[in-house]
Amino acid sequence: MQHNLGAMTIGDYDALLGLWQATEGVGLGESDTREAVASFLQRNPGLSCVARDASGGVVGAVLCGHDGRRGYLHHLAVARACRGQGLGRRLVERCLQRLGALGILKCNVFLFADHAAGESFWRHNGWQARTDLRVLQRLTVLAAAEGDSHCHPAEARCE
Repeated sequence: MQHNLGAMTIGDYDALLGLWQATEGVGLGESDTREAVASFLQRNPGLSCVARDASGGVVGAVLCGHDGRRGYLHHLAVARACRGQGLGRRLVERCLQRLGALGILKCNVFLFADHAAGESFWRHNGWQARTDLRVLQRLTVLAAAEGDSHCHPAEARCE
């Protein structure tokens, strides 16, 4: 089945949230509210991508952005019924092409260390693990003052 790829809009949010919630390995947190996603899309126009089936339903998506130096992909998700058809690879390649057109030479993804299926996908598609880097995270002053409850040190996952 052929799926149409297009730019993500905030109008896709409800479908995106449902897809992300149904996808193993996607961790949702305070940065995934409608307002936060709208802000991300505004800061990175035309980079994030959705895949639609013949009826127009969202069956795949990836958030894509950059900081002027490096690109970043977040929340790559493909509906279970549509997996194994190259759709995830197509979504990622579209993002990489768009980042390249902006002069961004490298792109990074973050995935949970225990998400073997996700790591397998990325490695199969040519991504390499950086063994010389670790990701560290800290709450901003505002988040700490608000008593952010999304950080669970015992689980080593701050979403």
